[in-house]
Amino acid sequence: MNPRGLRARLWRLPVVTRLVLAVAVTMSLVLTGAAGLVYWRVKTALDQQLNDDLATYQDNLDHAVRAEAPLPPGPSGSLQQVLDGQGRVLRSSDALRHRLLLTTAELDAVARGATVRRDVGFLLPITSDTLRLQAKRVAADRQTRIVVTAVRRGHRDEALRELLAQLAFASALTLVAASYVGYRTARAALRPVERYRSGAAALADGAPNTRLDVPADRDDEITRLGHTLNHMLDRLEAAAERERRFVADASHELRTPLTLMRAELDVALHRPRSAGELIETLRSVDTEVQRLIVLSNALLDLEELGSTGHITRSPVPLAYLVETAVAPHVRTAERTGRVLSVQASDTVVDADARWLVPAIGNMLDNALRHGTGTVRLTATAHEGRLRLCVTDEGPGFATEFLPRAFDRFTRAEASRTSEGSGLGLAFVHAVAAAHGGTAHAENTGHGSAVTLDLPC
Repeated sequence: MNPRGLRARLWRLPVVTRLVLAVAVTMSLVLTGAAGLVYWRVKTALDQQLNDDLATYQDNLDHAVRAEAPLPPGPSGSLQQVLDGQGRVLRSSDALRHRLLLTTAELDAVARGATVRRDVGFLLPITSDTLRLQAKRVAADRQTRIVVTAVRRGHRDEALRELLAQLAFASALTLVAASYVGYRTARAALRPVERYRSGAAALADGAPNTRLDVPADRDDEITRLGHTLNHMLDRLEAAAERERRFVADASHELRTPLTLMRAELDVALHRPRSAGELIETLRSVDTEVQRLIVLSNALLDLEELGSTGHITRSPVPLAYLVETAVAPHVRTAERTGRVLSVQASDTVVDADARWLVPAIGNMLDNALRHGTGTVRLTATAHEGRLRLCVTDEGPGFATEFLPRAFDRFTRAEASRTSEGSGLGLAFVHAVAAAHGGTAHAENTGHGSAVTLDLPC
């Protein structure tokens, strides 16, 4: 099977299944290694004992052959043969008679002085008459003799087979237990995740006020995930509430000028009117149309700035930036008998003039519309921060209004019949956020102050 295809199929499995498979594979490798180590140590010990018995018996036979004495008995079930230099059997155990234990190649090797040791038969599958033999050349009365010694491996092989069976059984049992524990542990660890998923699904299906049940007495990764999801749900609920409030406020703001226009037109159409009356009606309708245009443009600007959050910074002289923002409001200040004071540092800042100029304009418009006395605009740049502050000498903001001064469609007056759409300071806050800065409104004791603090 293609490794990539197998990997893809594994990644499509449930997380619990993948965790159990990982535990099973890891435990299989560990158990195989441990079983192999135990088997090797036991096999080494048994082989060493068998080799020691074989070597001892070989030495006794060698001494007997050199002395031309009767062959001594060996361990239980042991065999022996004595051959001449041509491989003819001189003496042999009764169980062997004249059957040779060595091959022709082995006889030649021993005749040249090599020592041959090998096993006869297999551990698995089970075979009868399993032996371990050893052959050496011995000089007896100036003649070459080949002494072959063999001991049976039955007890050694039986012990190893029993050990393999026990290791296989213990490994299988341990693997099953480890897989079961891994499965239960994974299910228990992922149960909160599934609960969180169900809660999020319920919220997606429209369930109100959904919160995840997160234990308060824990501080692990899953618990922190639950707190994060609850925080996200709080933010989503707040965003949905703001959206509902925005739709309601926008509907109210748009309904008012449209209703006035419709009323003016209905009155004009129900009875004949003079040219002067028609002109007055058209002027009233034009005022409401202008109000709709201003409101629509403000909403579109906020939507563009809030949906993308994209600004294009470029170097611009701070004095020019302030002058461009102040120019449209000079005549308004003169017409109302107000003083408009401007102080701007002679420096260059890195900002998006397209958005910053109308933001400054909204701050000035808010001070001229709702404040009294002198309106002061101070623009300074210091250590990479641009600070724009507009103050007036009016009564200041209402205490309950300050926390929501930058919300959309919020006004200090309870009535919605006053001038303004309630979007000016909201736009200022959006521009500040897009630049990575902050907007702040406060009462100074001599009026109000709105401050824009941006990195430049």
